[in-house]
Amino acid sequence: MTVVSRRSFVNLATVALAAPLVWSVVGGRLTARAATIDKFEVNLTPAQWKAKLSPAAFAVLREEGTETPFTSPLNDEHRVGTFACAGCALPLFASATKFDSHTGWPSFWAPLKNAVRQREDGSLGMTRTEIHCRRCGGHLGHVFDDGPKPTGLRYCMNGVAMTFATTRA
Repeated sequence: MTVVSRRSFVNLATVALAAPLVWSVVGGRLTARAATIDKFEVNLTPAQWKAKLSPAAFAVLREEGTETPFTSPLNDEHRVGTFACAGCALPLFASATKFDSHTGWPSFWAPLKNAVRQREDGSLGMTRTEIHCRRCGGHLGHVFDDGPKPTGLRYCMNGVAMTFATTRA
């Protein structure tokens, strides 16, 4: 008969409870599954998100993927309006802050107030700042410090993660 000490039992239980979170860490980055630990105003199950979003939008917003550069129609969007989250329709960026970064993704020098959250992303062997919708937690892209004035920031967003609506005069 094998006897397990109380300390061994507690250690084993801790490992068992932490395993799902540990398995969700990829390259130092928390995946979308771990991001569900955060509290968001809009919370849907993966099945509900899949039903709501296109496969490409689901891959980016919920699985933290990246769209192929130069494929988003929003990259060439130059009308006056607002870019919003494709997951929950929260307004994210004003068209006045959009600029051509020549990277292949829609880029902005500032988000709208209280529109996004950020966290450290250690994937791909480098540290970057990941940008998420503050209302639904959807992955939008990354922010870099090589943008234009007045902020010097470049919010490099996945176009498939957003929608665009023109501003009526």
